[in-house]
Amino acid sequence: MSKIVSLCKRRGFVFQSSEIYGGLQSCYDYGPLGVELKRNVKDAWWRYMVHSRENVVGIDASILMHPRVWEASGHVAGFNDPLVDCKSCKGRFRQDKLSSDRCPDCGGELTEARQFNLMFKTHAGPVEDDAAIVYMRPETAQAMFVDFALVQGAGRLKIPFGIAQQGKSFRNEIVVEHFTFRSREFEQMEMEFFVEPGTDEEWYTYWCDERFDWYKDLGVAEERLRMRPHEQEELAHYAKACTDVEYQYPWGWDELEGIANRTDYDLKKHAEYSGKRLDYFDPQTNKRYVPYVIEPAAGVDRSALMFLIDAYCEEPAPEGKKEGRVVLRLDPRLAPTKVAVLPLVRKDGMPEIARDIVKQFWDNSINAFYDEKDAVGRRYRRQDEVGTPYCLTVDGQTKEDGTVTIRYRDSMKQDRIKIDEALEIVRKRLATGGQVSE
Repeated sequence: MSKIVSLCKRRGFVFQSSEIYGGLQSCYDYGPLGVELKRNVKDAWWRYMVHSRENVVGIDASILMHPRVWEASGHVAGFNDPLVDCKSCKGRFRQDKLSSDRCPDCGGELTEARQFNLMFKTHAGPVEDDAAIVYMRPETAQAMFVDFALVQGAGRLKIPFGIAQQGKSFRNEIVVEHFTFRSREFEQMEMEFFVEPGTDEEWYTYWCDERFDWYKDLGVAEERLRMRPHEQEELAHYAKACTDVEYQYPWGWDELEGIANRTDYDLKKHAEYSGKRLDYFDPQTNKRYVPYVIEPAAGVDRSALMFLIDAYCEEPAPEGKKEGRVVLRLDPRLAPTKVAVLPLVRKDGMPEIARDIVKQFWDNSINAFYDEKDAVGRRYRRQDEVGTPYCLTVDGQTKEDGTVTIRYRDSMKQDRIKIDEALEIVRKRLATGGQVSE
């Protein structure tokens, strides 16, 4: 993890928030490469979950919602973690994460546990009184339940159908750990899939398989992925079943995504608290019912971190060479920069040709990068380290026959291709998400 954190700061993936003021714990800023990686993760998820399906649509709901939403969902009364403090070193811990009744840092005596609500509370409007209390949402899911009838009616959607959303959530976590894995401000990718009761177990199995396959399709090593069904005692009160997609992080197996069968709990609760009908009428069967819900819920930040960890590779120096290389073997669809264009030298018109090629890629919505600093071998190494799958090098031969060298990140193999074909070659590889090398 120390190598990943160092790479993230050095190459502009992730910085500590407010670093010049000493930083703010558990808050992070995504730099030029990090924001591109996050966008690519979100785009890949959206294409897979929404744009490739007839029966899933998206929304973008407000972060601030009526406080009754969180009363109905149970967050105001029950979104708590048991908090204990060490009487000696003053450390603070979640009691349910401790393996003994002593402080894990100093062995000191711990206080009695008290319940700590994880929601961030603020006020809407100029007066800070109880009537103005609102909450920063702790999850994106509730908006999809609250908007169920509006979305279903506007889209004339038939069961089964899903509502998807990506966006920021906030939890005042007691324990924040493992870099961006657990933080107080984070981004989620969630989908609520509404089904007829009685078909929920079939759809639950379907979405467990679909979500596991998504990670494999994006190149994650299958031996570092597993599905872990929850035991009965660890299920949330609203869940009939839940399975976590887990990844083997440097600190061990941990959650990557959860797929839950939430039954009809949420829609019934919001109908009760709002007084509005949140059921569904099937005109073909003349049946009216409250749908069950299958929820795949993933974190953008957690996924981006996992993709970095899984892609990170240190290769030893080849025979006759002094240095090995660090390479991020990211799937080309996730790579922040798709292609780097490098003039061999800064003269003889090579920079001008290289910049024209970069513009061709930009004009076709493919993120390209121009680099002329240092020897070309050093530039290749920089692009390997940030996961750029293709490098195009403009050299003396380019002006003679209109060709450039394309170098593939993983194999380091090089081919000669025509400039006019470079865009299409890269575009086809990005479209398929296939191998970066021949």
